Amino acid sequence: MNLVALIDYGSGNVHSAAGALNEAARRAGIAVEVAITDDLATIARADRIILPGVGHYADCAANLQARPGLVDTLETAVLENARPFLGICVGMQLLADFGLEDGETRGLGWIHGVVDRIDPGPGLRVPHVGWNELAIPRPHALLTGLGDQPHAYFTHSYAFTPEDMADIAATTEYGTPFTSAVARGNIFGTQFHPEMSQRVGLQLLANFLQWQP
Repeated sequence: MNLVALIDYGSGNVHSAAGALNEAARRAGIAVEVAITDDLATIARADRIILPGVGHYADCAANLQARPGLVDTLETAVLENARPFLGICVGMQLLADFGLEDGETRGLGWIHGVVDRIDPGPGLRVPHVGWNELAIPRPHALLTGLGDQPHAYFTHSYAFTPEDMADIAATTEYGTPFTSAVARGNIFGTQFHPEMSQRVGLQLLANFLQWQP
């Protein structure tokens, strides 16, 4: 059984994500157990880990740090034991060194970079809400099978700019380009919401459930 720890730290739409994961697994014929949890023992034995996130960067970072032992357990599982990891929306942004929403807030620092407010230019609103195309500069296992000109669903005002361009797995144009997915080793993150991105999102989640980085 493929145990997926969906981290419940008070900052993510975990039930929507769990529903999408179960549907992706059903379509792909994958046996999966999705545990919505902040239990350290469950996270430590999980085969895969997902960190969702909605709302303000500072609030999400504070909620994550407020769970005793949670960050250390995640770092052991992901950085030391190389468990496949997916960060969604603010869960992706928390991979950065720090975010600039509501002042400067330190993140996990797993992928070096900064999260700052998007500036799409005249005529485009912030927050950016809706469907936009993913531009994929190089192949990645999680981005296979998405079809031509794949579109995903976004809702955000801030975006992650990695230090190393090699960590950018996808970009999206909204007046100006921003990073819509990051990847390094066993770590992947999406600025968009796979659980709200219909076929494209379900395919990405199915890819994640089978990913062997």
